[in-house]
Amino acid sequence: MHPYIAKTLDTVKKRNNSEPIFLQAVGEVLTTLDPMLEEHPEIADLNLLERMCEPERQLIFRVVWKGDDGNVHVTRGFRIEFSSVLGPYKGGLRFQPVVNMGVMKFLGFEQVFKNSLTGLNIGGGKGGAEFDPHGKSDDEMMRFCQAFMSELYRHIGAQRDVPAGDMGVGAREIGYLFGQYKRLTNRYELGVLTGKGVGWGGSQARTEATGYGVIYFAQEMLNAAGDDLKGKRAVVSGAGNVATYAIKKLQDMGAKVVACSDSTGTLYHEEGLDVSTIKHLAEVERKHIDAYLAVHKDAVFRPNTKVWNVPCDVAFPCATQNELDGDDARVLIDNDVRLVCEGANMPCTPEAMLAFREAGVLFGPAKAANAGGVAVSALEMQQNAGLERWTFQQVDEELHKIMRGIFTQCTHCAKKYSTPTDYVTGANIAGFLRVAQAMVSHGLI
Repeated sequence: MHPYIAKTLDTVKKRNNSEPIFLQAVGEVLTTLDPMLEEHPEIADLNLLERMCEPERQLIFRVVWKGDDGNVHVTRGFRIEFSSVLGPYKGGLRFQPVVNMGVMKFLGFEQVFKNSLTGLNIGGGKGGAEFDPHGKSDDEMMRFCQAFMSELYRHIGAQRDVPAGDMGVGAREIGYLFGQYKRLTNRYELGVLTGKGVGWGGSQARTEATGYGVIYFAQEMLNAAGDDLKGKRAVVSGAGNVATYAIKKLQDMGAKVVACSDSTGTLYHEEGLDVSTIKHLAEVERKHIDAYLAVHKDAVFRPNTKVWNVPCDVAFPCATQNELDGDDARVLIDNDVRLVCEGANMPCTPEAMLAFREAGVLFGPAKAANAGGVAVSALEMQQNAGLERWTFQQVDEELHKIMRGIFTQCTHCAKKYSTPTDYVTGANIAGFLRVAQAMVSHGLI
C-alpha cells in the first residue's frame, strides 16, 4: 500500500473510530487508488485523500412530532453535505431506525463518487432520521415530515442541496416535505427536492430508475463478455422499489427471476415471480412478501432465510448494506453464479467481494451500477430548471445512455490501472479522478 494511502487511512480511523461502516466505505475506495498515485502526484501534494474523507458540513438536529396516540416523540435528524465540488449536494433522505451519523457518512461518501460517475453536475450528500415508518398512519407520516422539514429547510435549496427519497421516503413523503418547505419559504421551488409526483414537477421513470439502471449495467457487463441476460436464472434481494423494478427489467430482458426477499425471509417461485403482485404488496398494501402466497399458491416462503441459497446464474443484492457476506458469496459461487451486480449501497462485504474476484465472477459495484436513481433525479432537476416535462421514453433512453457511459468509464480505468473486468477499481478511480480534478481547480477550500 502506498505510504500516503496508509497514512490517510490511519488518520481517518482515528478521527472516526466509532463509525465502522463509514471506515469500510473509505477503505474500499482508498485501497484501490494505488495504481494512479505516481501518475498524479498532486493527490498527495494537496492532501486530496484526507480532504475527500472529511464532509464539508455535518448537520444533526432534533425533530419533535406527535403520534396518533397523542404522545410527543423526539427523533434525531441528519444531513451530511459531503462534497459540493461538482455541483449542489445531491442525495436521498432515509427514514430507518438504524440511521446514525456513521451510516449517513458512509452513504454520503459513496454518493460523491456515484454522482461523479454520472458525468452530471451534482455533488454528494445524504440525510435522514432514526425514524421507523412501518405501521405509521398517513397523518403520522405527514406530521413527522413537516417537523423534519421545519428543521431541514434552512439548509437546502435548488442551487445548494437537493435531497431526494431513499429507504422509507417515497413519493408520499416527498410530497409532505415539499408542502412544508413551500409553507415555510413562501416559494414554489420545484428543484429543491426530487422524487416528486409526476403531476407536479416529478420525472417520468424516476420510480423505476435505480432498478432499471442496475440491469442496464449488468447487461453491459455481460455484453462485454459475449453474453446477455436472456434465459438467465436470477435472484434479487429486497422487495422494495429498487428490487421490484430490477425484477421487472430482468423479465423484460428475458431473464427468469425465481426468488426475492425482505426482512422476514425469502420468496421462491419456480415459475417466475409475478412482479405486479410484488409491486402491489410494496407500494399499495405495504405488506411483507409472505402475502404473495395468498395470490400464488404454488410459491414457497422460507422464513428467516437469505435469498442467496437459491441456485442462479445472476444475482442482484438490492436490499441494504453488508447483506451478502463471505459465506453467502461461497454459496453463490458453488452454485455457479456468473454475475453479481449491486443494486443497494455497498451490499457486499469486503470478504464477499474478494471471493467473487478470486472466483472470476463478474461483479458490478454499487457506485456504478446503483447510479440510475440519482441520474434521473438530476434529469428531474434539469426538467424543473427548464420548465420541461419529458416522456417516459425520453428519460429511459437518457438513463440507458448514462449507464452505458458509466460502464465505459469503469472499463477504461479498469484496463488502464488493473484488469479489464475489475469494475470495482475502475469505478473507484473514474469517480475519484473527476472529483480530484475539480478540487485542484478550485484551490484550497
